[in-house]
Amino acid sequence: MFLTIPLITNLALLQLPEPIHSIATPKPTLMFAIASDDVSEVPASNPNDTVGPQSALQFALTNDQLTNKLDIVKTLLAFGADPSHLKAQPAVGNGSRSGSRAGNRNVAKTLMDEMDPATRYYVQRADAAHTRKTSKLIHRSFFRPLTRYRALEELFKLLSIHSRQISAAPVVVMFSVGSLLDVPTHTVNMVTVRSQDDLWESYSINIHEEPTSCTLAEFLVNNEGKRCVVVLDEIEKVDNEKVLWSLLMPWESGRCSFEAKSRHVDTRNVVWLCTSNIGHDLVFDHWAARENQGEILSREEFLELVALLRPRVSERLGASVLSRITSVLPFVPFTPEEKRALCAEAVYQLGGEDALALSRDTVDELIESSLGQYIPEEGARSLHRAVSNQLLDVI
Repeated sequence: MFLTIPLITNLALLQLPEPIHSIATPKPTLMFAIASDDVSEVPASNPNDTVGPQSALQFALTNDQLTNKLDIVKTLLAFGADPSHLKAQPAVGNGSRSGSRAGNRNVAKTLMDEMDPATRYYVQRADAAHTRKTSKLIHRSFFRPLTRYRALEELFKLLSIHSRQISAAPVVVMFSVGSLLDVPTHTVNMVTVRSQDDLWESYSINIHEEPTSCTLAEFLVNNEGKRCVVVLDEIEKVDNEKVLWSLLMPWESGRCSFEAKSRHVDTRNVVWLCTSNIGHDLVFDHWAARENQGEILSREEFLELVALLRPRVSERLGASVLSRITSVLPFVPFTPEEKRALCAEAVYQLGGEDALALSRDTVDELIESSLGQYIPEEGARSLHRAVSNQLLDVI
């Protein structure tokens, strides 16, 4: 601590010694970033910093002035913030977003009790033992995806193996929905691809990145030897199945040639994610036959479903293509907890600042009404549509 005093003697600056009782605290850079309400400003380092008795995660959760609270919490968890201490923390504040219900005002509540369903879902999943175990496979957490943990668990097991074997064959995975990895990504809309040239000349339709004039061929050349992802969206809807023959060589040997006279490009570190709706009826039938549909699929049940689904994919795409696909990972229907979390997140994403002014009871009623309009075959889209319609009546 320094104190500057003007013109005492000889224009000298008096410097007082630091008091012996002062307590060193970390620079509040992370706290300022959180208080700025800008997710992009939240740094990846030191997610468990504290200022006084509060952790960064607790500071974010108890700040009712944050418009982007959920995204900030998700970011902190993704960077490794430890939520284990939150279970015993008493609730703080009476904001409309986390206020107590009228009938329970005298009941002691914890911070976990006062969270909205989406925030509570992320925090509880981040603290789950199986989530931590899976996260270690890639040396970081991955809580941005909301659900389908078994599919993610299998994916990151494959990536863990691949990351330790630089010369290994490329990873090719069949998914039911889009990309998940925080690395350079190029997404191809296979519905518009008519020929092999169309494939390599396709521009990315990745909605999470700025529009680019880079073709798939240029993307592979620019990222040669690097970790990157190519997403082939709706692969089963390609107009000409011969287009898929162009993928046999890169999927088999990790080498890609765009035309006969061009050099081979190294694609061994490329992760190919193919999204598809093949076998969706089989997935729903398997889910419906379970005794307890409210619980997350066990690993044994998931592997059983994978074994049933792979022949269906082979029948549609052909054995020569499927034999080069590392794994088929089905995404199963949502559990009740996941549906509530999706609705709660949609309320604040679609409603913006107007939704923040809604009481806790109003939000709960909106979520319950939206859940009644859930259509399993349409997945999260049906919930987002229901929440949007409900918000029009409430806001």
